[in-house]
Amino acid sequence: VAMAATRSVMRAVRVFEFGGPEVLKLQSDVLVPVPKENQVLIKVHACGVNPVETYIRSGTYARKPALPYTPGSDVAGVIESVGEHVTAFKKGDRVFTLETISGGYAEYAVAAANRVFPLPDKLDFRQGAAIGVPYFTAYRALFQKGCAKAGESVLVHGASGGVGLAACQIARACGLKVLGTAGTEEGMNVILRNGAHQAFNHRDPNYTERIKACTGPGGVDIIIEMLSNINLDADLQLLSRAGRVMVVGCRGRIEINPRDTMSKESSIIGVSLFLATEEERHECATAVLDGIEAGWLKPVVGLEYPLEKVAKAHEDIICSSGARGKMVLLL
Repeated sequence: VAMAATRSVMRAVRVFEFGGPEVLKLQSDVLVPVPKENQVLIKVHACGVNPVETYIRSGTYARKPALPYTPGSDVAGVIESVGEHVTAFKKGDRVFTLETISGGYAEYAVAAANRVFPLPDKLDFRQGAAIGVPYFTAYRALFQKGCAKAGESVLVHGASGGVGLAACQIARACGLKVLGTAGTEEGMNVILRNGAHQAFNHRDPNYTERIKACTGPGGVDIIIEMLSNINLDADLQLLSRAGRVMVVGCRGRIEINPRDTMSKESSIIGVSLFLATEEERHECATAVLDGIEAGWLKPVVGLEYPLEKVAKAHEDIICSSGARGKMVLLL
């Protein structure tokens, strides 16, 4: 009985109003959620930070959670307890999630058992927190929406962040020719160590010419685009015939000439992991778990923050120059 009393509250980040990073409030008296049927309670060791979480927090995103809420979906930790009908997991299992029900920026999080996956011993919790959204999104962009095939070329625009590095590793493992861009020397080195055949600095004014020189007149088959409001117009010039731009990230509007798509019968395709069907999610999970097993899926962890510094993390993921892996909160 004493145990239950001590474990009934936890530290968690709460958002009571939409706005800037300052609306993220760390509270120490939040009730620990209880898993219902087909749910598990996870003691969180690390939680990934994704750009989309900053858009949701600001209130400008299509999806608005009911206030107050706790952000965060990519957690890694240990199963604390399981709800009814859960047979796949037991207390003490190491796991990572694709999404949570109660929010991941917290000491404990409840998740649906079918959104939770075993975390192999070869990966630590920080790496576990870098798998969910980045790798599932990258796989969806490349294969489920981009129809990538071995032998094709892919340009990962903004390749040194979480989704970008995931896309480089997956594309390389699946036989594509991988080109990546980053904003710093360090970022370019990280990309080359994680599957890219060639890296380009997107701060270099002539970098698109360098990419064209590398791909030749044929152009690039697929572009994975993290910042389409800046790059989409230029992307259309880089594509091959029937090439496709996969819009993974966007922070505003951009003007393009639709004629650029006609001359090559190219496509601009939006990607949202949120819209994946159960079957598609299962396919992503299978590919990801196979990649961990085979050893080519190795999440790169970038900046790490304690829960107290969550507002700084939200600021940095949008404003800092040059990502180097996935940003995580450590608990």
